Amino acid sequence: MVERDPPQRGPRTDARRNRERLLAMAREAFDEAGPDASLVEIARRAGVGQGTLYRHFPTRAALLRAVLADRIERLCQRAGELSATASADDALAAWLRLFLDHARINQGLAGAFMAEGPEASVADCHQAITATATDLLDRARRDGSARADLRPEDLLQLVVGIALATARDDDGGQADRLLALALDATRQKPAPSTD
Repeated sequence: MVERDPPQRGPRTDARRNRERLLAMAREAFDEAGPDASLVEIARRAGVGQGTLYRHFPTRAALLRAVLADRIERLCQRAGELSATASADDALAAWLRLFLDHARINQGLAGAFMAEGPEASVADCHQAITATATDLLDRARRDGSARADLRPEDLLQLVVGIALATARDDDGGQADRLLALALDATRQKPAPSTD
């Protein structure tokens, strides 16, 4: 008789629900107070004890990583939605706007996570963002609206640079102007007429 391992079960429904509530409350708390937000307050808002928080997220870095990964997953999902409803050029521009907002909002969160000790998940997040930008840029190139010599990594660095340069720009006006300039530089220019 062959012994079999018991079937693997996923987390219980209440455990999944607790984890989702903790993530939602952590997103809010980090938005309000930055990456040093009280973990005790996050657990209280989620309606769970500190032990439940630490079972799901044993360290602050684990919670920061989960929140950041969730935000990046949502950001990358938006690219697919934009691609399905907008022209290639408009989808790229709209997603880069979302990426700029993401970079500006999450600067402190990402910095705190990196200070806690980056792990492979940082590379995973970077790869997801790069793959998303590559897909959108490739579509815009095929459509003829984006420069052929533009690399996705260059485009992402431009946007991150704008986010860093405008960190203290509360209304985002300067960030919007700089992004418009960067987007203009990405567009394929029509060939000069030979008339």
